[in-house]
Amino acid sequence: MHPATPHPRPGPPLEGDGAKHGRVLRLRDIVFADVAALLARYDLRLERVADDAPIPGSYWGDSEAGVIGHAVYARDDTPVHSLLHEACHLIVLPPGRRAAVHTDATDSVEEEDAVCLLQALLGDALPGVGRARVLSDMDAWGYTFRLGSAAAYFERDADAAWAWLVERGLVTADRTLRLPG
Repeated sequence: MHPATPHPRPGPPLEGDGAKHGRVLRLRDIVFADVAALLARYDLRLERVADDAPIPGSYWGDSEAGVIGHAVYARDDTPVHSLLHEACHLIVLPPGRRAAVHTDATDSVEEEDAVCLLQALLGDALPGVGRARVLSDMDAWGYTFRLGSAAAYFERDADAAWAWLVERGLVTADRTLRLPG
C-alpha cells in the first residue's frame, strides 16, 4: 500500500530513501522462528526463499513478500513490514478463501486500509519489532498517507479501518490485537 490514501496496489512500491539506504527492518534482522510462530497462530506458514531466488507469489517482485494459499514467502532481505502486510491479507480472509489466493490477495479498499493497521499491530507481537518500527518502516519505504505518516493514519485517520477489524474479530473495541489460540 503506497498511495496518498490507502488503496489497493496502484503502482510499484516507491521504496523511499530509507529503503535505498537499507534502513528498514528485514527478516534477517529478527528471529525467523518468531515470525513463523506468529503466523502459525493464524494457520499460516512462513516459507523461507533462497537469497538469490525470486519470491513466489510476490506482487511487486524484488524483495517484497509473496502469498500463495496459506503460505507467506520471504527471503532474508524481505522487509518485515512487507511480510506482515502480505500475511495480513491472508489473516483477514476466511480460511476457506485463502486456498484460492495467489499473488494478489486484496479484496477491497477497505481491506487494504485495515491491513495497514493490522500489520502494525502484529509488529507488537514480534520481539525486536514493535508497532512504531513497522509504521516508521512503512514511511521509509514510501507508503504515503493523507496526514503525512503511517503513524498519523494509525492514530487519527483510520476509524473505518478500525471498525472493519473489530467487526471481523481481529481487534477489540479498544483497538487491541486479538491473537488466536
